[in-house]
Amino acid sequence: MKLNCLIIEDSAVQRMIITRLVNNHTQLNLIGDFSNAIEARSYMNIHPVDLVFLDIEMPVINGFSFLEGLKTKPQIIFVTAKAEYALKAFDYDATDYLQKPVTQNRFETAVKRALHLHSLEHEIKEDSGEYIFIKSNLKKLKIFTSKIKWIEAFGDYVKVVTEEGNNLVLSTMKSFEGNLSKEKFVRVHKSYIINIDKVERYNSKFAEIGSSKIPLSRHKKEDLIKALSFA
Repeated sequence: MKLNCLIIEDSAVQRMIITRLVNNHTQLNLIGDFSNAIEARSYMNIHPVDLVFLDIEMPVINGFSFLEGLKTKPQIIFVTAKAEYALKAFDYDATDYLQKPVTQNRFETAVKRALHLHSLEHEIKEDSGEYIFIKSNLKKLKIFTSKIKWIEAFGDYVKVVTEEGNNLVLSTMKSFEGNLSKEKFVRVHKSYIINIDKVERYNSKFAEIGSSKIPLSRHKKEDLIKALSFA
């Protein structure tokens, strides 16, 4: 399990320090860093983010105002030089509060807390989450849709790629697509349906899920952008 992280910090030096700490952690995946909250907010409207390292005192929009304007709120670890903000930070349901200069040990403690909370939230969602049954290798399997990364055409079968592994199901893409939530799954190519919650980044040709690049049909790219904007 890796948490997709953003850093929002107007100081280039502090941004570099936190970037190094994040990149050196095996369970964190840095997907962006920003010097101002406006650019970060635009990015988060179309990209799923699990954890934000957020400075409080920034020009134009401070950290607290930034949180008030978000549609969905990831976990927040505040990073600031002033201890007097600590109490207010936890009024915003902060996961933790790091005071500059950030030490390695204190950073590790904050991340450990974030990972634990993410794990608990994931378990709760999974217990009550949507699922489908598929028939693979003469067995019926219960698959939570939140764990599906993508579905791929595979001859007379479809390949269901999940966090645990792959399963071949005798089905057409159109038939299998009918079993999935239209809010979370998008047909981006004649041979691919993807879970938009798993998309880490995309360009005009590919959507990236982990280390895999899923091709985008020219006519389907707009469908993906629209779906991500409402995610």
